[in-house]
Amino acid sequence: VYADAGFNDIRIAYCTVGDDKWRRIAALSNTCDVSFCVDTADGIRAASVVFSEIGVDIPVLIEIDNGYGRCGVHWSSDETVALAKLVSELPGLSFRGILTHAGDSYRGPQSNEETLEDALRRASNSERDRMLAVAARLTLAGLKPDVVSVGSTPSMRFFQNVDREGLRITEIRPGNYIFNDLTQVGLGVATLGDCAQTVLATVISLHRENDGCERFFLDSGKKVLTSDSAFGHEGYGALLYNARTMVPLPHAMINALSEEHGWVRVSGGATVDVGDRLRLVANHSCVVMNTQKSVYLVDGYDVLEEIRVDAQSAVT
Repeated sequence: VYADAGFNDIRIAYCTVGDDKWRRIAALSNTCDVSFCVDTADGIRAASVVFSEIGVDIPVLIEIDNGYGRCGVHWSSDETVALAKLVSELPGLSFRGILTHAGDSYRGPQSNEETLEDALRRASNSERDRMLAVAARLTLAGLKPDVVSVGSTPSMRFFQNVDREGLRITEIRPGNYIFNDLTQVGLGVATLGDCAQTVLATVISLHRENDGCERFFLDSGKKVLTSDSAFGHEGYGALLYNARTMVPLPHAMINALSEEHGWVRVSGGATVDVGDRLRLVANHSCVVMNTQKSVYLVDGYDVLEEIRVDAQSAVT
């Protein structure tokens, strides 16, 4: 999708495994500079076989686990040097650098004394310093990385680059910042007014419960909002009283989801009727965007343009 749109430098920030995917990368390499991530010797050897048979040389980055605990070689491990040497020795591959995702920046403060800002600064500095430490070990082994890539929207809030013996962070990859969402609001990265993406939902049912509260249901459930939670926020999105000024709807919480329904509980009487349409800010904007074939560019309540989501569901 990106290559067809004219992008000629594509970084797949993901451990990519499988003959079908590698062959697609090889085909892309004829028209653009495309690279991907590895983090195991088995994956490196298998990729080398495919690319050498095709007759191409594809740059790869070693993915580093900066403390999140997902994919990647732990930042303190000497395995990174061994993997970089293996890449350099095998046909069909070339060593381009190292890459990480600071997913631990989404965990927020780790003590009662730590503020949201303190937590973001800690995550940002830790991500930078640990990656530069890995780069230094590689350089000492004669494998200086051309690319030292970091990124997450929270850790970029207070990012400051530094020079350590000629080594610097060369690339940052925040993604969620383009829209923001309730997670970024909860972490102190953005305000509700900074959130560019909203979901337009319709009230399809309303009932009063025995305890005097009312519950109404939206036509947006897990298939639209997903079941992702948000740091510092209860429920599955923030309903808006005024979408133009981004004022939240008081006393209402989306406290449950089923596939096609959003369950909203209101303390006391609801201020909506069946058929009303409400806009809401989702917990996680990235996955919401991936569920939609098209979105609408709006200015307040005015619709300016319908935009097709070219990469919708393009996850492999």
